Amino acid sequence: MTTTQPARPGEWFDTGMGLDDIDLAQYRMDITTDRYTDPDYVQREHSNIWLRVWQVAGRASELPEAGDWMEYRLLDQSFILVRGKDGEIRGFVNACRHRGNKLCVGKGNAKRGLLCQYHLWSYDLEGRLKGVLREKENVLTALDKEGLGLFPISVECFGGFIFVNPDPDAAPLAEFLGADVVELLSPYHLDEMDTVLDVREALDCNWKVVMDAFEEGYHISGIHPQLLQVIMIDPSTTRYRFFDKHSVSCAPFEVAGKKFGLEEQLEGIMSLPETFPSVTAVLPRFQELVAEYRDAAGDLVLPEGVTPRTLLQRATRETLTGMGFDVSGLTDAQMSDNHGWVLFPNFFMTVRAGEATVILAQPHESGDPNRCYWHIISVMWLPDEYKEALRAPRIDVSEPGEYKYFTALQQDYEQMPRQQLGLRNRTLEYMSLVKEEVVIAHYHSVVDRYLAGDREMAQ
Repeated sequence: MTTTQPARPGEWFDTGMGLDDIDLAQYRMDITTDRYTDPDYVQREHSNIWLRVWQVAGRASELPEAGDWMEYRLLDQSFILVRGKDGEIRGFVNACRHRGNKLCVGKGNAKRGLLCQYHLWSYDLEGRLKGVLREKENVLTALDKEGLGLFPISVECFGGFIFVNPDPDAAPLAEFLGADVVELLSPYHLDEMDTVLDVREALDCNWKVVMDAFEEGYHISGIHPQLLQVIMIDPSTTRYRFFDKHSVSCAPFEVAGKKFGLEEQLEGIMSLPETFPSVTAVLPRFQELVAEYRDAAGDLVLPEGVTPRTLLQRATRETLTGMGFDVSGLTDAQMSDNHGWVLFPNFFMTVRAGEATVILAQPHESGDPNRCYWHIISVMWLPDEYKEALRAPRIDVSEPGEYKYFTALQQDYEQMPRQQLGLRNRTLEYMSLVKEEVVIAHYHSVVDRYLAGDREMAQ
């Protein structure tokens, strides 16, 4: 009796759209530059995008205990995220209902509730007004107190990330993401991964410059030449899937038979931990598998169908499974291939079995279109015995250049401000995208729909 392997969501890649399948006429390939430099755009984005969309504020693991809270700032808005005694994470406008004083700054714990330091009004972890200084003298009734709770915002978690929406009447997160996105991301078990890098820093560029930079691989040859040994820049092999607001794309992680010899491919894979840290745990098994294919003279002889890529995939599946991580819902290709996810408005993620790196981009609170924040969160599946040693706290970089990112990110970090300087030239009215940058074109079509006031976009 034979059994059929159930379909895995990642198999979309096998039938996904290539560049030649995409109707570029549906997108504008000339992107106006004023959206990166005009202060009026900042205000329009504030009202039409940021106050209406689900956005990632951090990892749920940042609030592990009841009473743990952290501040989430968005331009001139401030919100409190707090874990209740029931385990739920809730969000509130960070302003006391008495005189508007800011309740929380940074992070902390308030098991007994949130206290305003101005006049000592207090709120429970569900935002209800609990106590008022000299309550009897100030004649506050129970009904008064019931109507003076903190203003709520929408908060939900997915994949271990805390998503917030300033609109308390926002449609559920699942509707915003869409069923297909949820189905495709669920097998990665992102909620079971631990944070191994968490860095936030101000950059001298517009937040959309950050998003654009990670939505295409066209720049790899110019900015990341070290990656060429393991990433073949072959647009014909890239596959795309577009959703209403979001997208995913993938270029196969191999160079077999294209440019480098077998030994050079092996060298490239052995250097992967510099960019993809979780590969470190996989390399011992990978080396064992490679050794099985060396002849008496030490030469590597691979039979048809076996490549360094497939050996890396096998080593990854065996290693992660052996450590207790469930990769049964992922394809062999997902053992090695990074899928690039864009979740509107400011979430980019490369994800493969056992690890993911997320780049979040956010406008600067000054309102200056030439400044923004980027927030890098890398997560990895870790066995219990390594969690405490490798789990990373948040780092807020105050001095430019004082934090050194891993090689590829450092190269992007240095490149993006250079682009912003060019975009500020008034003679340059628009950017001219090439076919390989279709994800950028799709992304900006969503930006345009929000800025045009499309109310259906929030649903």
